[in-house]
Amino acid sequence: MVRRGASANTSIATRIILSKRIDLAGIYDKLYEFYGPQSWWPARTRFEVIVGAILTQNTSWENVKKALANLKKAKALSPGRIKKINERHLASLIRPSGYYNLKAKRLKNFTTFLDSKYDLSLNRAASCKTARLRQELLGVSGIGPETADSILLYAFNRPVFVIDAYTKRIFSRHKVLDKNADYEEMQDFFMANLPKNVKLYNEYHALIVRLCKELCKKNPQCGLCPLKAKKWLVPTDSFYSKLRLLKGICRDPEKHL
Repeated sequence: MVRRGASANTSIATRIILSKRIDLAGIYDKLYEFYGPQSWWPARTRFEVIVGAILTQNTSWENVKKALANLKKAKALSPGRIKKINERHLASLIRPSGYYNLKAKRLKNFTTFLDSKYDLSLNRAASCKTARLRQELLGVSGIGPETADSILLYAFNRPVFVIDAYTKRIFSRHKVLDKNADYEEMQDFFMANLPKNVKLYNEYHALIVRLCKELCKKNPQCGLCPLKAKKWLVPTDSFYSKLRLLKGICRDPEKHL
């Protein structure tokens, strides 16, 4: 799938190194068997997911958890409170997440957008079509493709595959993707070769993050990697069994397309 406006000469086929035998479903299967379900995103509310997606930029989740705890303690974890709170005070609350002045401004930018477009109502925002909502999120200063897609997938349950540095690291090391492929090309590749399913995209991304944090580091521990044997070159029945189960427990994503 090539995004509208892309030239055939610069399609994903020219930028992605892909053996016809490589199977993304099989890679998912191996990771799922190795790690089990990840239960992402770790948040209680839709807005907490969004705040977490902004705060996690350039920092670890442990730091984000500290910042979220501060916001909860201050009873500031809602669109209305973030909008009203003094920006300097907000920055002090999220200080553990790093770049706190910049991130405070980005949280303010998001609530300003939400107020102007949807009267601070995430339920109203949820009624918007996926493509339009994505464009609106990308129009908010400080929200790029990865953050926007994390919000879409985890906060709004939309079938949008999230690409991050971990995804690029794993799949370029295994010669599946060209390390120079851009965000849109990589996302197109995954979404063209996997069933369009919210629960699947959620779990797949979480498993990629887990693998990179524990084994596929800058100095990788390849001997322990569940993908080392490369036995994911053909589709596996267990993957499709899991997919049928996932489809049975998640909302139908097609109505938002």
